[in-house]
Amino acid sequence: MGSPQSQSWRPSGPGGGAEGDARGAGHGGNRIRGGPVVHYSGMGDGVALRPVREDDLPVLEGLTWDPQTAGEFAQFGWFDPGLWRRRWAADEMIGGDGGVLMVVSGEQTLGFVNWRRQPCTPSAYYWEIGIAMLPEARGHGHGTEAHQLLVRYLFAHTPVNRVEARTETGNTAEQRALQKAGFTREGVVRGSGWRDGAWRDGVIYGLIRADLPI
Repeated sequence: MGSPQSQSWRPSGPGGGAEGDARGAGHGGNRIRGGPVVHYSGMGDGVALRPVREDDLPVLEGLTWDPQTAGEFAQFGWFDPGLWRRRWAADEMIGGDGGVLMVVSGEQTLGFVNWRRQPCTPSAYYWEIGIAMLPEARGHGHGTEAHQLLVRYLFAHTPVNRVEARTETGNTAEQRALQKAGFTREGVVRGSGWRDGAWRDGVIYGLIRADLPI
């Protein structure tokens, strides 16, 4: 999707908490095990989501730490190199508070998406989602389709009313992808993210159930 940089996630540890990461939130305790592919008809030419396999871990690591693979907007330095291995050992990337799915087209791996629980009142929460695409998968619309698939998946399997995504104001490719996926730009959060020696402004996008086509 868009230009060579399309990431909309922010790194953190496998247990959640810190700034948005490539994990996410779960489905009320339900966890996917094995390899069923999540696919909704009418969403494009074969882009699909599936659970992470152990042999996907090098892809996740490259999209987190390799500067050439991760792209400009995912340059956060070297941190916690065991992050993905620990998360895989703990719950195979899907747990009660978050999850990661691979974006694929047939046998080709394109990147990954993630979601994590964000409480909004004592009795309610929403999902914050993110995405990271491999360099060769960017600029083809795959990220837009992956966003749409993930939103429909979360709305189908959890009772939340809102899905949110955040990215830097300079990441125009990701913003275009979110808008094409049906998200609404809701506001700017000034100086909210530290990357490459400077505080960066972020932009918030949201989508609620009523925004989906009937």
